[in-house]
Amino acid sequence: MSKATPATRALEAAGVAFTVHTYEYDPDAESIGLQAAAALGEDPARVLKTLMALVDGKPVCVIVPSDQEVSMKKLAAAASGKSAQMMKPPEAERVTGYKVGGISPFGQRKQVGTVIEQSALGHDQVYLNGGQRGLQVRLRPADVRDALKAIIADVVA
Repeated sequence: MSKATPATRALEAAGVAFTVHTYEYDPDAESIGLQAAAALGEDPARVLKTLMALVDGKPVCVIVPSDQEVSMKKLAAAASGKSAQMMKPPEAERVTGYKVGGISPFGQRKQVGTVIEQSALGHDQVYLNGGQRGLQVRLRPADVRDALKAIIADVVA
């Protein structure tokens, strides 16, 4: 498995300190985020999942703990929109340039607005997808916020 991905290159270019962690990706897992947390031996609240949504028809990246679900109403409000819905997997892959299960908020084909669940900032370190299935990067949540110029909000159901 290559550890150099558009995500890791984007983090390096931004000067963000991170470590790379690999795990055995299970394509049949009911929850990719929870499977990653279990494989890494980490609290699911520290292993964040990257989801792609549409707010008023525009792509938005939303980052939440792997054991939480996104409230579409709260996401729409956080992104100053009226309605939100999850993006369909083929569209998420086209927009980001990553395969589902390997979508990272970093190094996407076209950078879109990002919303991070506020509880994620309560940890010293968090894990996010590194741009490849079975690859996570560990970094400070404040660095995630700053690198992505993200909106911080309560977006969980």
